[in-house]
Amino acid sequence: MTMTEPVLSVFETLESEVRSYCRAWPVVFERATGSRLYDEHGSGYLDFFAGAGSLNYGHNNPALKRALLDYLERDGITHGLDMSTTAKRAFLETFRSHVLEPRALNYKVMFPGPTGTNAVEAALKLARKAKGRESVVSFTNAFHGMSLGSLAVTGNAFKRAGAGIPLVHGTPMPFDNYLGGRVPDFLWFERLLEDQGSGLNHPAAVIVETIQGEGGINVARAEWLRALADLCRRRDMLLIVDDIQMGCGRTGEFFSFEEAGITPDIVTLSKSISGYGLPMSLCLFKPELDLWEPGEHNGTFRGNNPAFVTATAALETYWGDGVLRERTLVQGGHIESALRELCADHARLGATYRGRGLVWGVEFTDKERAAAVCRRAFEHGLLVETSGPEGEVVKLLPPLTVTGEELDEGLGILARSVRETA
Repeated sequence: MTMTEPVLSVFETLESEVRSYCRAWPVVFERATGSRLYDEHGSGYLDFFAGAGSLNYGHNNPALKRALLDYLERDGITHGLDMSTTAKRAFLETFRSHVLEPRALNYKVMFPGPTGTNAVEAALKLARKAKGRESVVSFTNAFHGMSLGSLAVTGNAFKRAGAGIPLVHGTPMPFDNYLGGRVPDFLWFERLLEDQGSGLNHPAAVIVETIQGEGGINVARAEWLRALADLCRRRDMLLIVDDIQMGCGRTGEFFSFEEAGITPDIVTLSKSISGYGLPMSLCLFKPELDLWEPGEHNGTFRGNNPAFVTATAALETYWGDGVLRERTLVQGGHIESALRELCADHARLGATYRGRGLVWGVEFTDKERAAAVCRRAFEHGLLVETSGPEGEVVKLLPPLTVTGEELDEGLGILARSVRETA
């Protein structure tokens, strides 16, 4: 009997070993709509991953798709660098009227390169330029991107190691509840700032996520965020909020920091700002920080006009009233109730849950269990991923447009998957 080697796909023979999500979900996807993806054989998968937060309005949202197709059919500008275009003007006017003005936020809008990490790089550069200082403080388990500046303020050891060089001018501090409430908030940070022998150079800025998505769905309390904002004000440090994954309505409000009642000096947005999964990012900052020289931070693809079109359609469709916000909060309450019951049913596994709006995590004492649950969920037609420094958290990130029936279906699959891997 002649043995033959299995036929390897082009993904295995040609694509780099760096690929990751395809290893967890070993099918070839072909199309998607709403909260579902379909593989090339027609099998459907309920999506509680949402493009890592890039698809808050679901796949191929009809309102956004129609706007994009109309724009392309009339030969609208596709690539525009930072030239003025009708698509960019429409986005800026709509962003001002639907997002900034209702929240009394006076921000300038910068279009860096189209990725989240580029928005973070721009924020770090601007903070250092404004303050004339190099040091930036970040927090334990933070994730801010994969380029060198962003990695320097990222906590994950595996991702940091990929840099290949020393990552400098970043200093980590404990995130909210990192020390289990045993130490008063910012005691260590304040002491280092006061002590001339601490070795901490006076930071130009502090960068923070209100909810650490990649770090394990660690939710900062509103009072902790307010205390941080006050510390930054008193100590002459700029406050940067990285809202790349948690912004654009993920927590209910458009910006995740709104609940805390703070106004950051700089805000980064990406992922769902285009609304359609198209590359786009923003760096927002107070007008007095607009110290850039023309072209001082640029990028060839910062003028992605199709993304401006879908972003404008998303704002007009979902942010002219409070309907999406209220719906997200109601859906979030439903998830919380389901996870409370799930964790009570599996108390012996040491399962705990946390989250806000439509981002939730279930952590297991056995750190391998989260991956096993995600694998079983995939077998049952649900896409969920792990997060946390050791992959110990099952992360739920459904589209904000998920229906009640889809939400119940996904939560049922999750409960079944936990039960079958217990």
